[in-house]
Formats: sequence, C-alpha cells, structure tokens
Amino acid sequence: MTELRWLERPCRQGVTWGVPWARGAVPPGTPFALAGGVPVQSWTTATWPDGSVKWSAHAIGPQAAPAASYELVPGAEPAAPEEPVTVTRDGDVLRVATGPVAWVLSGTDLITSVAHGGTEIARGVRLVSLRQDTPDEDGSRVRTPYTGKVRRAVVEQDGPVRAVVRLEGRHVPDGTTGESAAEDPAEGPPEDASWLPFTVRLYFYAGAADVRVVHSFVWDGDASRDFLAGLGLRADVVMRDGLHDRHVRLAGAEGFLTEAVRGLTGLRRDPGGAVRRAQVEGRPTGGIGDPEVAGRLHLIPAWNDYTLDQGSADGFTLRKRTAPGHAWVTIPAGTRSRGYGYVGGTGGGLGFGLRDFWKLHPARLDVRGAATGVATATVWLWSPGAPAMDLRFWHDGLGQDTHSGQLEGLEITYEDHEPGFGDPHGVARTHELTLRACPATPPAAELAEYADLLQAPGLLTAAPGRLRAAGVFGAWSPPDRSTPAAAAIEDRLDFLTGFYARQREERRWYGFWDYGDVMHAYDPDRHTWRYDVGGYAWDNSELSPDLWLWYQYLRTGRAEVFRLAEAMTRHTGEVDVHHLGRWKGLGSRHNVQHWGCSCKQLRVSNAAYRRFFYYLTADERTGDLLDELSAPEETFLALDPLRKVRRDAYTPDPAALAVGLGVDWGALAAAWLTRWERHGDERARDRLLGTMADIAALPYGFLTGEARLDLATGRLDTTREAVEVSHLSALFGLPEICAELIDLVDMPEFERAWLDYCRLYLAPADRQAAEVGRALSGISMIQAHSRLAAYAAARTGDAGLARLAWRKFFHDEGDRLNVNPLQRESDWRLTEVRGPAVLMPVTEAPFVSTNDAAQYGLAAIQNLALIPGHLPDSP
Repeated sequence: MTELRWLERPCRQGVTWGVPWARGAVPPGTPFALAGGVPVQSWTTATWPDGSVKWSAHAIGPQAAPAASYELVPGAEPAAPEEPVTVTRDGDVLRVATGPVAWVLSGTDLITSVAHGGTEIARGVRLVSLRQDTPDEDGSRVRTPYTGKVRRAVVEQDGPVRAVVRLEGRHVPDGTTGESAAEDPAEGPPEDASWLPFTVRLYFYAGAADVRVVHSFVWDGDASRDFLAGLGLRADVVMRDGLHDRHVRLAGAEGFLTEAVRGLTGLRRDPGGAVRRAQVEGRPTGGIGDPEVAGRLHLIPAWNDYTLDQGSADGFTLRKRTAPGHAWVTIPAGTRSRGYGYVGGTGGGLGFGLRDFWKLHPARLDVRGAATGVATATVWLWSPGAPAMDLRFWHDGLGQDTHSGQLEGLEITYEDHEPGFGDPHGVARTHELTLRACPATPPAAELAEYADLLQAPGLLTAAPGRLRAAGVFGAWSPPDRSTPAAAAIEDRLDFLTGFYARQREERRWYGFWDYGDVMHAYDPDRHTWRYDVGGYAWDNSELSPDLWLWYQYLRTGRAEVFRLAEAMTRHTGEVDVHHLGRWKGLGSRHNVQHWGCSCKQLRVSNAAYRRFFYYLTADERTGDLLDELSAPEETFLALDPLRKVRRDAYTPDPAALAVGLGVDWGALAAAWLTRWERHGDERARDRLLGTMADIAALPYGFLTGEARLDLATGRLDTTREAVEVSHLSALFGLPEICAELIDLVDMPEFERAWLDYCRLYLAPADRQAAEVGRALSGISMIQAHSRLAAYAAARTGDAGLARLAWRKFFHDEGDRLNVNPLQRESDWRLTEVRGPAVLMPVTEAPFVSTNDAAQYGLAAIQNLALIPGHLPDSP
C-alpha cells in the first residue's frame, strides 16, 4: 500500500500520476485500487528486467470532495465509476461521452461538436494560424490565414476513468481541403501547400465537463521568408439567450472582467437591483418590469467582440467593440492575466484557457460575434496583435566561414558558430489548454477555480522516502540535517533553487520560446545575465540543470522545485531539440537563440532529462519525445560532434561511428534503457547490454574516451588502446545512468570499468600513471567529479576515497561554488542592485553560474546519499 498526497492542494479535476515499485514487488498484470472505493484506472509505464512493474500510472476523475490523501493498493480490483468515460467509433466518427458531456470527433476539425445534457454548446473546434510573408519592419505585409486539418486520429485510451485521443495533422490555407497533405504529418506536402505539423491530445475523464488539450507543433517554415503572425485554438459557441442574458468573462490577475453582451447596469434608468445582481452573477435576469427600461433595450449597445492581449509578462490590454467597422473601446488594463475566459449565456457556454498564459507571451484571448447566433472563442498561443514571429539568425556570421575562424570566435564569445546551423527548422513547442462545456454561466468562484486548476494542475505524488525505497534513479536520498555540516549543504541547495526561481521572475525569463530555460552565465559589470553574448546566454541543458532540479524534487517533494523542473523539461525537450529535418533527434548547445549553435548533439536531446517527468506524470507528449530516440545511434550519421577539432580524417561511417564514451554513450544508454523498460524493446536492450560489455572489454574502459560503433550490430570496436579523458564526459548524466545500470544489471566487468574511471579521475598523477601509463590530462570541474570518487568509495568501502571526495567537494580547486577568489564559503548571499545602472531593482549572486550550480547540486545530492558518514564537521 502506498500513500499518495497532493503536490500542492486537493483539486476537483481529473488527475493522472505515476508511482515506482521495487523490483519484484508487483508482478505484471497486477490490478490497482484506491482504498475507500475511489474509481481508478491503471497501466504500466515501465518494467524491471524480470518483468515486474517498475512504474505504474493511474488516473482518477473529478472528485466533488477530494481527499487530502489516498492509499494505492496493488492486487485489489478497482471500483468502477458511476459514469464511465466511453469512446465509440462509427466509421470515421468518434464519440466520447464523459457523463454530462458528449464530444464528437469527425472530419478534419479537432472536435466537431460539444453538447452538455443534449444541448449543443460548441462546434468546430479547430487550430488556426496566420502566415506572414515579410517581417513587420519591412512595412507592407501579406497575412494568409490557415486552418489545422486533422489527418489521423488514434484512440490511445478508452476508459473507464480516462480516455485519450491523439490527433495529427498540418495547417493548410483557408479555402483548401488539405487533401494534398502527406499521410505522414511530420513530412508534409509540397512547398507552400501546408505547414506546422501538429499533434494534439485530448484528455477526457469520467464525470468531467472539461477536456484537457495538449497541443504540440513543429516549426517547419523557412525562417527567411515565413513569419508566424498568429497561432491559436478556436471554437464556435452557440448563443441562444437574449443579449442581456449573454456573458463574457476574461481573467485578469485576480478576478474576471465581468460583462454582459447588453449591459443593464450603469444605465440612466434602473432596471432594479435584482435584475442588476442577476446579470452580474450570470443568472437569468427574468422579466424587466420597468417599462422605461424594457421598452428601450434596443437602444442599449450590444458588445460583439472582446480581446485580452498579453503582450509581455508585465501587462495585458483589454478592448471591446460593438461590431466590425466600428472603433474599439479601451477597457482598463492589468498585469498578468490567468488566461481563462468564458463566452455563453444562462443557457450554456464555453470555458476556455491556456496554461502559463502570461509566461508564454505574446498570448491573447478573443471573443467574436457574441451578439450573433454563433460566437467564436480563440485562445491565441501567439497573438496576432504582436509583431510576427521572426526566427532569422541573430547575426551575419561575423566572417566565421571556416572551422578555424569559428574556433577563434569560440575563444571570445563562447559561441560555436557555423553558417546555416542557426536554423530553427524542426524545433517544437507544447502548450496545455482547456475547454469546458458549461450548462450555464459559472459563478465567479467557479470560474476562479477553473483558472487556478488550469495554471497549477493537480498531481498526486508519493513521499520522497517511498520513491527512494523503490530503488529508482540511482544515488539520492531525502534531506538529512542531522549534523551542522549536512545542514549547511542543504541550505545551499535550497539557496540555489530559490535563487533561480527568483531570477526567472526578476529577469523575466518568460516568452513563447524562452519560458522554462535559464541563462548560462552572469555579467556582473552590467548586472545582468549574458543574454547577448554568444554561448553564454540560454543554457539549453548545459551541464545538466534538468537532472539537478529533478533530483532535488525527488528528495524534497517540494512543489516549487517540481514546477521549475516541469517547465524546464517542457522547454528543453521541445525548443532545444530538432524534431525533423537533417538534425532530427539532436539538440542545440547553449546560445543567444535556443537553436543557434552549430554544436548539435545527443547530449541535449538526452532521454535522461525527460524520464523523470514522464514517469512521475505519465505525460504522453514526453513519451513521444522519448520515442523519437528509439534508435539514437543513427543520429551520429548526421553530424560528427568533433568535426572542428579532430586531427584525423574521420567522416561518419555506419560501420565505424565515432562515439564518445562519456557525453555520447551516456545519452545513448539513457535512450536505450528507457526504450527497454517502457516497451520491452529487445533491440534497445541488446545494444545497451552489448555496449556495456564492450566498454568493459576495452583495455582502458571508460578512460579510452572514444570507440567506434557498428550500426548494423550495435556493438563497439574493443581494440582501441588510447587513454583520453574529457572534463565533460561525466557532466551530462553519465554518473547517474551508470549508477542505475549497475543496480539494474549484474555485469561486474562493467562496474569495474566505471569504478576505475571514478577512482582515477581525481587520483594523484602518480597513481594515474601507475595504472594507465601516464597521468591524465584535461582534469577540471573538480567539485563536480567529487561524486565519482564518492560513488567508488560507496561501492568499494574505501574510506580514503570517501575522504578524497569530500575534500575535492569543498576545496578551492577549479570550477566550483563553495569558494571563489572574491568570496568566502560562508558568504553565500544575494545582493540587491538599485538605481540608474539597472532597468529595475534586481538581486544578484555573481558567483553563481548555471554550470556550477547544476554540478554543485548533483555532487552535493549524491555525496550526501553515498558517503554521509564521512562528511567532515568542517571543510
């Protein structure tokens, strides 16, 4: 039995979550139930090598009075919901019934019809986009409207508690049918016929009146001539009520704009307090008894159109008009809209919204035609009121046309430039939206709850100790403040997560493409992060901040850490990775633009960074990203990561692909492992286990640095006898994935190869020379590598190694956070900067860079888990 608690607070919506199980504890096919008879739907998301359940996923529907906690019971039959969600297919028509609401999916729209209690609420739910031919700076422009056309619908789950339908398609110009679109929505038809391949998942829960919409699209335009001027989700809403019984609600920073299409408040003639209250509260106004008002209703303007435009993270504007062709009237503006709206009347209407609305600016909510028989509600993911999206590369190349010139540029701005490589083709973005069929205009308190649920969806979780007991994700442990030294490290870990959360807000790390990422390095002279300096700008998973945040969440269970990690996973898995085109499967190194760097590597698209979110939430979109890496080794055919610095004449050869045994193999192993445990994929298993054996067979194991992989066999050439060590090898998830593999697979020779690397990296030069013939060169990131020595100490019981690990963690050697030339270890603090030198008051910690923060976090977490008994009282 496992106790589940809410990440933040009990919520009344449908919820899906994941739970890990110790090896052998839960046999395959085991049912699950919730104590107390709450209906639950369960499935397996990963298995151990013996076939037992490693991760299970579960879903419950909306609860009128959700419990503070639940108990999940393996081996018990689940209760059935009173109103199960059902999916039926009749030819090309899908009908989903959740109890109160019937959803019909057919044709090329996302949803054809939505009815509540037999009354049609909305129809024609579809994607829309605007393609612009020039950037706004060029003056004249042509905007072409497009509509998303569904080409394929797949039912992934069909109840009884949860149903999921996946829809795939592309945007085609309005007035065309899209029949020419390719069957594979990722590849597409001829140039200009369509664009923006999308995947939309619709999530339905038993008893729910809403559908969760997860929309992902891939940018496949030409950045030099295609400018996205609008991207949105639109629905037609049936309007049956009298104009004074029709309502528009748009969320502000706290409450809602509360309007009627024909307002009865504020008039010269008073219709009566009961009428006014009813209209404001969204109830039927009934008969208007005063003939002075009733006889003049036709003289009261009807407001047809409304717009809330969130142009930045700091402000939105509001406006409305009576009809096209007439001027807009400005409504008092605000700061940060919660991105939720409603249009309809006392006889029913549609709620709609976008999660992280202001964080993903420019976003917009539109209502059009509220005074007609059919209104439209549009949630704009990119507002047509903003400048068109301009994805051209950010500079002219600065003459860096050769590899030698590019390496020179690397020395001054840290940007790894190469002509043509700053192309966004294939990058993606995912948004989460909601649609709700309402039988009447919801009261203000209900609307506020809907907005809150959208912005912070409920999640059930197991406690950190329970997660650790399952033996997942390698070496970590819950916080332990039992000694002053351990408490001091925990304080620093808390400092760092709090610091980045604060920096995201103060530095406005928000926006359509940017939200979720953090900056790489700081410029204390300008009191700003180096947003405009080559490779020092957006971090793009450099040195694994993703891993640091997820491990910190696992051990603390803190909601704010989860939300930081969640946003980063959503960003780095989509925006920093190419999902189609010549670099499909590869990610881009840190840059001013997320896709700007010519270093395209598997280290950024790394499955190790996505697995946490997938298993904890069972998020299918993240599962798609993991499935994109089903054969990650094939990406090495596309590009040699070391092409600019190689001294040999190597070119990618399918029979002998150069694979680094650190950054590269670590990412390959994470992808293969995930594929094996999720799908039972024997090919992935064989390549994982085979290359593990091959590394062990190399004369110097991991110290060899690089080996050649045969794509046909999936095996490494074991004849290489070189010794090459890179300071980056162990900084992109290799220690974490090796710890998992050693726990998972009984292969002593592989463990020995990894322990040799862990022992020797920080060993004295004479020890290194005695074992491998020469001292290792290129040793740096000393603090980060202390966790390797700690791992070897824990596995071998070597107390000397444990003392070495803590000494290297604390002492001032190389890149680290504990000590720097300007600051004592005890002086970790924030400095407030005000005045004419900054745009607005900010806090800074100039000694923090994301490289060092991430690696400090990982080293601290693993050292505390592996060798806590050797932690000195004072460093």
